[in-house]
Order: sequence, then C-alpha cells, then structure tokens
Amino acid sequence: MRKSSSFAALIFIVIFGIGLGLAFAVYSATTSTESVLIGIVAFVIALFVSLSIKVADQWEKVVILRLGKFRALKGPGLFFIIPVIDQIAYWIDTRVITSSFKAEKTLTKDTVPVDVEAVLFWKVLDPQKAALDVADYQSAINWASQTALRDIIGKTMLSDMLEGRDKISSELQKVIDVRTEPWGINVISVEVKDVLIPSALEDAMSMQAQAERERQARVILGDSERQVAEKFEEAARTYTNNPVALHLRAMNMLYEGLKQNSTIVIVPSSAVDTMQLGGVAGLTALTMGIGQENANREKESGSGKQE
Repeated sequence: MRKSSSFAALIFIVIFGIGLGLAFAVYSATTSTESVLIGIVAFVIALFVSLSIKVADQWEKVVILRLGKFRALKGPGLFFIIPVIDQIAYWIDTRVITSSFKAEKTLTKDTVPVDVEAVLFWKVLDPQKAALDVADYQSAINWASQTALRDIIGKTMLSDMLEGRDKISSELQKVIDVRTEPWGINVISVEVKDVLIPSALEDAMSMQAQAERERQARVILGDSERQVAEKFEEAARTYTNNPVALHLRAMNMLYEGLKQNSTIVIVPSSAVDTMQLGGVAGLTALTMGIGQENANREKESGSGKQE
C-alpha cells in the first residue's frame, strides 16, 4: 500500500468522523432528516478530499493527465488532484535502476556462438518524455539493450571479447545511451558479467594454450643448449691454448669421480697418457690424495657417532 493511500484513508476517517459528530449534534436538536443530510455531505466531502490528496516519495515523480492531456509533474511530497478529471498516468522512480540482460547463441565475427550476460545501470532524467514518448519505457530499455548487445557481439572477434570486456562495455554504453536519450533516460554504465562459449571450444582453447606453453618451453630449452654450446666452445679454445689447464681439469674430474662413486673408473688410455697417470709418481699421488680424503671422512663420521 502506498503512503498516499494510507494518508488519504486517515483524512477520510477524520473528516467523516467530524461530519458524523455534527450530524449527531444536529439530530438531538432538529429533525432526523437534517442530520442524515449532514452525514451524507460529510461523507462526500471526506471522499472527495481523500481522493484528491496524494503523497510522492522523495525519489518519485508523478505524471498527471487532465482529461487525457498532460497537465503537470508532481512530487516529491504532498500534492492534490481533481478526482475524475485528473488522472495519475505514471509513478516514475528517478533513482539509479539496474537491469540485467543477455544474448544467447549469438555469433561473433569469427562465427563462434556465445552467451553473454550484462548489467545495465540507468536513470530517468526526464519523466515527461519517459511517460509520454514511449510505451512501457522499462521494457523498451531491455529490448534496446539486447539488440545493442547482439550488434556488438556480431562485430567483435571472440579473442577480443574475452580479453577486452571493458571496451565492449564502453561501446555498449554509447550505443544504448544514443537509443534511449530521446526517451529522457540516461545510461550510466554497462558491465559485461560473463561470456560463455561451447564446451568443445573450451577444450580446444585449452589444448591450444597447452601446446603454446610446450612450444615456449622447447624454445627456452633450445636457447639454453645454444648458450651451453657457446660456453663449451669458449672453454675448448681456452684449453687448446693452455694444455696445463686441460691437464688440471682432467685430474680434477677423475679425482671427483673416484671420491664420490667407486674405486673403479673407466678412463681412456689417451687420457691416462695425457694426465701421466701411467707413471708411479702419478698413481702414488692420486692414491694418497684419495686415501687422505677417505680418512678424513671416516674421522668426521666417527666423531659424530661419539657425540
């Protein structure tokens, strides 16, 4: 129930009650006919006044028609009309209103069917135009939004739609605002909520993304191997010009292998000759070094167990 209806009912009760009180007072002093007449007049006055009084909320505008023609805009607050002659055509809400709309199975520019959902934020700026220039302006806004959304989808590639929702929202706002401006309605913003694509296409896009990642991984691996090869080439040039460095590197590699693995290591005879391990001095030095290393490791492990 509207506030105006409650207020009008209260006014009716007050006026009619006063009239009944006067009729009762007259009835005790005069004839019953006069008291009944006073009661009828009080009822008519109370009904007329209650039908004339209207109250609009702070966010409402009321469109008044007099004998079918536009008379005035009333509200917010208390206002009066002439019963029977004046007619309230619309109670228009001037606050920001949200409307959801969507386009189902609409083809994009690259012929992909999509379902798009969006939200429209709009406001009535000119209640007179909204009431008189279009029938049922709320339905008209919904239809205008849907057709605009379908037009935008048909002109947009799927990849652009998935990546550039802000751009689509901005274009939608401009298109819808142009269509609704003659109706006295301002589109504040449009937000695209969701873009749904067929499940088969989702699987294909997922496989494409996975293949792209694998391609990038292979490219990175190939670039790493190229860099390692360049470093090996640079090291080879260094060892070619410095045989002593090559000899020390070979000795270190053999030493590390014997220390970490077993005492049996297969070494090419050419490497043995190069490192001079065939001589007694070379073998003695290598054996003493390994033995000293093993002794140190056993000593450390034994001290650890005692603790």
